[in-house]
Amino acid sequence: MDGIGTNRLEAFSDGVIAVIITIMVLELKVPRGAGVEALRPLVPVFASYVLSYVNVGIYWNNHHHMLHVTHQVDGSILWANLHLLFWLSLIPFATSWMGEHAFSPVPTAVYGVALLMPAIAFYVLQAVIIRAQGSGSTLARALGSDIKGKLSAPLYLAGILLAFVDTRISDAIYVLVDIVRQSQWSAEVAVEV
Repeated sequence: MDGIGTNRLEAFSDGVIAVIITIMVLELKVPRGAGVEALRPLVPVFASYVLSYVNVGIYWNNHHHMLHVTHQVDGSILWANLHLLFWLSLIPFATSWMGEHAFSPVPTAVYGVALLMPAIAFYVLQAVIIRAQGSGSTLARALGSDIKGKLSAPLYLAGILLAFVDTRISDAIYVLVDIVRQSQWSAEVAVEV
């Protein structure tokens, strides 16, 4: 199959990510009372929403940059992208469960799995694009050894396991990975975009 441009792939992915964010915000329920104290039970729900919103936003941003240095897509890239979108689409479920149960161990661990799987899928998508474009491609050069990307999975795994020790440690790890991943793209990609 000959490669095609990235416009349709990016538009489709943007649409799916917009729906994911919409589903997450719809899980925020209006408080039962009218006073400030009615907001207190919603703090964990809102905190999990913010964490997930930032996480999905980072994927959207990194995906955007990655596709702008991808010249053509083929069937393997399309399937790798669908794989990523599948895992991203499960984040609203895990977000809601973790928020509704105030960061309890099992929901926090499941949330970690919901973060781990898109991280793996994003890595696979990058590898498939690099395989299609060659090791000298802009994407390959920009990623270099991709230490930040490769650290995500082990850190998420640690967060999943540590959820059964202290969920605050897991949450700190999830935030740390977001901080690391948000700056994944080098100046080389920024110049080419």
